[in-house]
Amino acid sequence: MTTPLDAALAPTPAARAFAEDLAAFVTASPSSYHAADESARRLRAAGFVELDEREAWASEDVRGDRFVLRDGSIIAWSTPQSADADTPWRIVGAHTDSPALKLKPHPQLGAEGFAQAGVEVYGGPLLNSWLDRDLRLAGRVVLADGTVRLVATGAVARVPQLAVHLDRQVNSEGLRLDPQRHLQPILGLDAGLDPLQVIADAAGVEAETIAGYDIVTVDAQAPAVIGAHDELFASARLDNLSSTHAGVRALVDVAAQADRADGPIALLVANDHEEVGSATRSGAAGPFLQDVLVRMHAALGGDEASRLRAFARSMVLSCDAGHAAHPNYPERHDPANRPRLGGGPLLKINAQQRYATDAVGTAEFARCCARAGVPFQPFVSNNAVPCGSTIGPITATRLGITTIDAGIALLSMHSARELCAVADPELLSRAAAAFWLPGE
Repeated sequence: MTTPLDAALAPTPAARAFAEDLAAFVTASPSSYHAADESARRLRAAGFVELDEREAWASEDVRGDRFVLRDGSIIAWSTPQSADADTPWRIVGAHTDSPALKLKPHPQLGAEGFAQAGVEVYGGPLLNSWLDRDLRLAGRVVLADGTVRLVATGAVARVPQLAVHLDRQVNSEGLRLDPQRHLQPILGLDAGLDPLQVIADAAGVEAETIAGYDIVTVDAQAPAVIGAHDELFASARLDNLSSTHAGVRALVDVAAQADRADGPIALLVANDHEEVGSATRSGAAGPFLQDVLVRMHAALGGDEASRLRAFARSMVLSCDAGHAAHPNYPERHDPANRPRLGGGPLLKINAQQRYATDAVGTAEFARCCARAGVPFQPFVSNNAVPCGSTIGPITATRLGITTIDAGIALLSMHSARELCAVADPELLSRAAAAFWLPGE
């Protein structure tokens, strides 16, 4: 018989339902392109209208509930009725990509009678986590006529580990993987199979019509609620679909408040390519967000001077997953700040500005969480363990807007399958909604 779970950590029915919806979102989003598309689908269902970057935007175009897509990124916003050139933004940021193995050009490989796919490492995955795991292929293809199609296969690939009988030292000396030699997935027993044929079949096109592609591997196992009390959530791509999903849900909730006559413009940006440095046209270091803000502001009748004033009154909440204290490696964490799964969102702080949070942001995040009834936990790295970074410092540098870094706590970050508490994604979404409604 299991002992009762502490009520402070037990997932509520709302949190459980939210996690089940996150599972559906992850399943529909095996690549960054699918994540942007699924976000757009949900926003359309809530009444948001898509804008085209190639068209002119007038004042009526940027008012109300709108979104715009660029490759694997999406920006969406809800504009209050009173918005003008002096209205600031409240921006929640996330990212749509995750570490993976990405299909190379000329991907047809074969050895020992197996069909294999040539891949390269995307981002910084825990390489061992991709071994002996059923994998899907997903992403986009561009046809010879310029048509873009999203594509996702079922479980078609696997990277088999060498048996212990053939690597007697693996458990005593550790696993060593050469990314070129040891990570090429097998696709079957037809050594002549071209991986592009598998992609073409899934897309419903002829292989010879595919002129370009961006295809990654993703864990084929469905997300699952686990734990003795159903308090844990295991899934691929929690870094950072947990934040993208929380942002979409919060923005839909905020936009549904039809009486929101004033206040800031609530805007969500989910960038691609965070895991590889963000320096792309749709990444946080690229121009996408600034392009949209400048065009929105001009359509509302502003000039450069008023835009800079609006920026000075604006704020960004960058949401990206962080680390929970690990029970098997307690020495890797700061001795005084030890976040727990189920303890609420992390407020991420770093003296080297790898996270953008400062004292002003800390106080604002505390106010938002208090209004939402959401607990939060400070996160800092052990001084001997350098931390990663997020879109937060990049966005702050590009726009000069005060930025906060936050996100849910994970174990196994950058694994093919990560772990969080059922309670935390819903708490993050509530904090984001409170951030967008600062006057309440």
